[in-house]
Amino acid sequence: MTIAFLYAGQGAQYTGMGQDILNHHPELTTYFDQASEILGYDMKALCFEDEEKINQTEYTQPAILTVSTAFSSLLKEAGIEADYVAGLSLGEYAALVESGVLSFEAAIDVVSHRGRFMQAAVPAGVGKMVAVMKMDRKVIEDICLQVSYDMGKYVAPANYNTPKQIVIGGYADAVDEAVSRLAENGAKKMVELNVSGPFHTELLAEASKQLDSYLDYVLFNAQQIPVISNTTALPHEDGHIKDMLVEQVMQPVKWSDSIEYLIAQGVDTVIEIGPGKTLSSFMKQINKDIRVFRVEDEETLQATIVGLKG
Repeated sequence: MTIAFLYAGQGAQYTGMGQDILNHHPELTTYFDQASEILGYDMKALCFEDEEKINQTEYTQPAILTVSTAFSSLLKEAGIEADYVAGLSLGEYAALVESGVLSFEAAIDVVSHRGRFMQAAVPAGVGKMVAVMKMDRKVIEDICLQVSYDMGKYVAPANYNTPKQIVIGGYADAVDEAVSRLAENGAKKMVELNVSGPFHTELLAEASKQLDSYLDYVLFNAQQIPVISNTTALPHEDGHIKDMLVEQVMQPVKWSDSIEYLIAQGVDTVIEIGPGKTLSSFMKQINKDIRVFRVEDEETLQATIVGLKG
C-alpha cells in the first residue's frame, strides 16, 4: 500500500470545522493556541464561531492550515504515515509542514500574509473565476488564448482540477467572453465561483511579488516526504521550493496532473485531510480505482484508521 496525504484548499472552510475532533482530542488545542499566539486573534473562535471572517482570505488560509495540521497529527498517532503529500493551492503549505519543510509556526505566519497579499492584489469586481465542466482541455486553453489576444485582457485556465472540471480566471469581461465562446463550442455547464479574486492567474502578480519578499525571511528545511508542487505536478526540489511557492500564486494549479503523477508512482490510497470532501470528489473523476479516505471529524478519522489498519 502506497499512501498520499492530500490537503484541502481554500473554499472548503465552514464554521465549526475542527470542533468535533477537538472535543474528542483536547490535546489538539495546542495547535489552535499556537496559531492564536502568532496571529494575535482567537483561532478557536474564528473556526468555531465566526461566520464572516472565516470566509475572508486572510483568515481562511491560516484557519484551514491549523485544522489540517492538527488532523494530520492524529494519523501519525495512529501509525499511519504518508509516502507522498500534496495540497490544493493553500493546502500545499499543510503538505510542506507534514514533510518538515516548514514548521507549523512559520507556515501559519506565511499563509496569513499570503492571504492578505492575495486579497488586496485585485480590486473587487475586476476579476472572476468560472468552472467549466466536461470540456476538452485544449479547447479551453485555445479559446482563452484567443480571447486574450482579441481583447488584450488576460484570461486563462487557473485550476486543472479534474479532466471534467477546469477553472478559468482573469479579467471579468475577458472571462465572460471566454464563457460565451466556450458555450458556442459546446460547453454545457459553467459555474461562476464565489471567490474574492482571480487566484492563480497573472492578475495576482503583485501578491506574488510581495510573497517573494516575505519568504526571504523564512527557513526552508529538506523534505522528509516528497511534496508535489501545484505548479509543476512533480515533486519539489529542495533549494527551489521558495521560488515555486512564489510562482504558485499566479500560475495554474495542476491538480489532476499531480494526482496522475502520484498514481504513476504506485499510490493506491489517498487520505483527504481538512474540511470538506472536495478532493475526494475530484478523485472519483480522476481515477475511481484509488482507495479514498477522509479526515475532518471523529467519525471520518475512525473510519480511516479502521479502513487502513483493520
